[in-house]
Amino acid sequence: MVVTSALRLSRAVLSLNTSGVTAGFLNREVSFYGLASCILSQNNFSTRTALYKNDVNVVYEHGLPVISVPMPSRQELCRFPLKPVSSTVGDFIDAVQEEDGGIDRAALYTSDGTRIARATTIDVLMRSPFKLMINDLTYEVEPPELSDIPSEDLTKLADAKHLIAQLYSTLNIQDYQVQKEKELLQKLEDLKTEIQPLENMKLEIMAKAESQTNRMSWGLLMYMGLQFGFLARLTWWEYSWDIIEPVTYFVTYGTAIVFYAYYVATKQEYNVGEMYNRQRLLSFHKDAGKKQFDVEKYNKLRKAILQAELDIERLRDPLQLQLPIPTLEAKREE
Repeated sequence: MVVTSALRLSRAVLSLNTSGVTAGFLNREVSFYGLASCILSQNNFSTRTALYKNDVNVVYEHGLPVISVPMPSRQELCRFPLKPVSSTVGDFIDAVQEEDGGIDRAALYTSDGTRIARATTIDVLMRSPFKLMINDLTYEVEPPELSDIPSEDLTKLADAKHLIAQLYSTLNIQDYQVQKEKELLQKLEDLKTEIQPLENMKLEIMAKAESQTNRMSWGLLMYMGLQFGFLARLTWWEYSWDIIEPVTYFVTYGTAIVFYAYYVATKQEYNVGEMYNRQRLLSFHKDAGKKQFDVEKYNKLRKAILQAELDIERLRDPLQLQLPIPTLEAKREE
């Protein structure tokens, strides 16, 4: 009887303990779901409100927003520094998911439940409160307000930047100019060496074209002299002025037709100097083609040489060297 009573008492105690433990777990489970109740948001997906709404906070460090987010797997905060202009909401979400593999879903919403696009930049996000949803938890985030920089501070900052730029220019401009001048002189020397064979060929062809144009000019002068002498002989020796006058009229009108034809063909007014230069260039290009002279390459090299000489002249300008005003005035007096 004693043994039987003892066994029954042990079973009763064990049953009471088991019931207590079960009741304890049930009470804990009921208490947990009482704090984190399941609600239905405006976007028709099931979420679970966070135990603490201030678990996600935003601070500014060195001008950059830093968002502290609790990681569900490790139950610890993780800081995410972001760049206001270059970083986007998508970058922030990717960083959060990469940090904790237990995050299946993460998104940002406005206070009224509208989803924020991944392409939104961080500076736009920080202008108003928003909600961060991680898995089934939603955190309300209120970014701190940024105070506007006074205009006086902006002016002082601009003056400081200008002074720093001047200091850097004063300390480094001389070395830079010396190095740049060496590079330009070397470039100019290389260009002159490359253009020298073309320059010799060009002088040779131009001399030939000049000679041909001079011979043509003298030939035209001789033709005009012969025409004058021929008409004079007809007027005073062979015939009279009354007979030759109509002939001279037609000769003069024929010459006018030739001049007008020259204008129609060249779209230039008849001028002795321009006509001479045009004929010389025609002769030059004709001979250049025969001797395989590359006119386009010569023009490019000549243009590059002129540009290099202009750059060297500008580099040696006293204003570019930042010489003081007395030095400039002394040079002007000399």
